[in-house]
Amino acid sequence: MIPKFEHHITKSLRAYYKKRLIYPVVYLCILLFLSFFFPLGSLLFPKVYNEKSVDINSKANFYAKGEFKNLYFTGYTRKYMGQIDGYYYYTLNDDKCLIVLLKPNSCEMGISHIDSIHTSGKILKQSSTLDTLFTNLSRDLSWSEDGVKETFYPYVFSEPDAHGFPADLTRVFVILSTVLSLGLILYCIICIAFPFLAFPIRRLFIFGNPREILAHAEEELSTLPQLATDDMFITQHYFIETSNFGIAIVPIDKIKWIYKYSTMHRFLGKHLKISYTLYITADKSINIKCPKNTITDIDGIIDYLSEANHDILVGFSEQNRQAVEGEEDIPDFLIALRKFLLTKV
Repeated sequence: MIPKFEHHITKSLRAYYKKRLIYPVVYLCILLFLSFFFPLGSLLFPKVYNEKSVDINSKANFYAKGEFKNLYFTGYTRKYMGQIDGYYYYTLNDDKCLIVLLKPNSCEMGISHIDSIHTSGKILKQSSTLDTLFTNLSRDLSWSEDGVKETFYPYVFSEPDAHGFPADLTRVFVILSTVLSLGLILYCIICIAFPFLAFPIRRLFIFGNPREILAHAEEELSTLPQLATDDMFITQHYFIETSNFGIAIVPIDKIKWIYKYSTMHRFLGKHLKISYTLYITADKSINIKCPKNTITDIDGIIDYLSEANHDILVGFSEQNRQAVEGEEDIPDFLIALRKFLLTKV
């Protein structure tokens, strides 16, 4: 038994998913950090509005929900890009008046009085629009501007700002990205704890029992690998990849087509180097891509595999592509779907 190859595939799987675990964790940390500067928490879970829930001394805006009764239209509207997007109402709340900006559909395009409405909105503080509204109200009521400001709360409860396209888009993005990040974290943890449940191993079910295939490949790799590069290995029965780009195991007798592809790397218009990618197509439309290898390593792998299985087609050509795809007696769209699901990313 070769010590450095003992449980090499399992160790590589764990290392691979530990690296993938970093990205969703960092993203959630960034999201948490941003929540200290933007009202993301209240956007998803609006607070229950009352006068005590608003810190007048704070400049921060936040989202809230509440029920308002006896709202009266002020006669003023707010326009956005030439279209009316809100109607200003006022209501008495704890001996003070609160300005409530309602969407056109919520107030039937500015009816004079609303008995009751339950809605969510954004608390807007120190708004230039609010200052203009107070100036206009003081003129309409023949009051001083200071008197109006003492009578009204120094903020607006704005329904359009909580339900407009930017807010809705942000809400959907935060929810979906958080759910996806948590799902990826859970999946990575499961793969780290139980490597045989990882996708590169589970997809081997089309060749037999995935757990048994993993154990068999581990045994062959740890005892006598036939060929080994930095991250590609050939044993008696398997081709194995354990690179930073992914993990793959495929039985040699199931490989149908192999070829290499070169990529020119440039920097500031200068050619720096050429890297080579090995492509392998196996039964059931399983596709494996091994990027950023040397031509020597890839040529060695191709030569050995073609000798081990004389049915393997070698080299990229339209004839080989049609020969491989023509063997699949299923509709084209199912072939494409299966390739997408089974190709190692």
